This record gives sequence, structure tokens and C-alpha cells, in this order.
Amino acid sequence: MFQLFTDTDCDMTPADCAKYGYKLISMPYSVDDATIYPYEDFDVYDPHAFYDRLRGGVLPTTSALGKERYKAYFEPVFAAGSDILYVHFSAAMTATFNSMQQAWDELKVKYPERKLYTVDTKGITVICRNIAIEIGELYKQGRTAEEILAWADREVDHYAIYFFADDLKFFKRSGRVSGLAAMMGTLIGVRPIIHMNDEGKMVSIGKERGRVKAMERIVQYVEDLGDDIKAHPIVIGHTDAPDIAAEVLAMLREKFGDDLEAEIIAVNPTAGSHCGPDGVGISFHAVHR
Repeated sequence: MFQLFTDTDCDMTPADCAKYGYKLISMPYSVDDATIYPYEDFDVYDPHAFYDRLRGGVLPTTSALGKERYKAYFEPVFAAGSDILYVHFSAAMTATFNSMQQAWDELKVKYPERKLYTVDTKGITVICRNIAIEIGELYKQGRTAEEILAWADREVDHYAIYFFADDLKFFKRSGRVSGLAAMMGTLIGVRPIIHMNDEGKMVSIGKERGRVKAMERIVQYVEDLGDDIKAHPIVIGHTDAPDIAAEVLAMLREKFGDDLEAEIIAVNPTAGSHCGPDGVGISFHAVHR
């Protein structure tokens, strides 16, 4: 017996978790010295209200989840006699998973028969969602933890994400993207093109001047790298830019057909704190990242 876990940085909501059998860990962000835990401090996420605050000059911060919080999530499951399989965002991006390891080091002494399995998606937001949904389907089919881990070992690096940001100041402040230094300054209208590499890090791989060029470029990556596109989910994420996301979906369907299945979702506020409003990205199954 094992229980699935995921976190809000994977763009999974309570409704998604109920559908696939996950328990949800809330990753915090802070605004005006108040720390907010998504879906614990609020029930319904209002992306427009959140990103409008960023447009108005608010610069949120994020912080690692503490050891005691992890223990509070995990211990009731271990105490009930279940193991845990946790599908999480990139461990290369945060110290959060040091806290998780500390929690596990303590809990495994108390529950020596229990196991904690982890799947590092080596991504954030929609790429994590893509992987988490695929794993959720395997879980519903009755696959074992070992079978899911084997699937993840083969497949995680075949899920790609390419996205663009609208305003460099959010990434500049977070410092989580390598290769942006040359673009900083007063480059009006420049949108960095960013992806998650196979180390689980955000890397700037170029820039485009203008939103249309940025949209065309990320769609081109799907065309160039896509692997059996119609057999796997496509997830388009946006930071309060639903119209732009809809345009990107129309561009994809023009290339791959009107029967292309894809969903459009709003990026969670914790991850959105780093990229700011009006960005769009695509996650898809790829020959490589």
C-alpha cells in the first residue's frame, strides 16, 4: 500500500488530487511579510487577482518548506501503515528537499517498516503537472510503486517545457535562471526563452523581441522536439495571460490538427512569484529536453 503525494508547485489543485489519488503539499509564498500556503490559506486560487498585484509593483518572495511541515504531512500516512510516493518539483531549485530529508530521517526511525519513494520531475509548474497526471493514471491502473519509479526513470527526461517571461525583473530578483545576465537592463520588449534542463534547472536559451516571436519560438520547439505528440498530454501554462495561451494553442492545432488534446491552466502563485505576469509556456512529450 502506498499513498501518492505531490505539491502545489506542480500546478496540481485539490480537485486534481482528488481525481488521481494524491495528497497535496502546499508550497508557500510571502507578500507584505505575510506567508501564504496555497489551498490551505485559501480554497480557490484567483490568478487574475494575484498577478494584478504583481503588475502593481508587488514582488513576492518564496521560502523552503520546513522539516516540521513535512512531518505533519507524512506522519499520519506512515502511522496508518502506508508508504508514500511523492512526485515533486525540481530538487535542484530549492533547499526544501533538505528539510524533507531531515523529516524522513526522523520518521524512518519511528516507522522502520515504511518507505518514502520520490519522483523528481526536474521541473516546475506545467511540466510537473504533466508528469504527475501520467503517474496518477498509472496509480489508478493499480501499478506498484516500483513500476511507477521505473516509468519515471525512463520518462521524466522525455517531458520538456519551454516558456517565455514578459518582465525580466521577477527572474532577476529570484536568481533562479542561469544565462539571463546578458539580457538584463533596459531591453524593452525582449522576452527570454527558458527551459528546464536535464539537471532540473531553469536555463535561458535565447531571447525574442516581441510576444509573437516568442510564441512562435516555443511552438517551434514542440514541432522540432515533440515525440508522438497526440499520444501524450500537452499542458499550456500562463501567468494571467489566458488570451495569449489560447493563441498558442491555436498555433499548435494549426500544426498538429484540430484534434490535438491540450489543456490550458493558470500557473500557481508560488512559481508565478518568480516569473511574473503575462508569461506562457508549453509542456510536451519530447525526444529529449
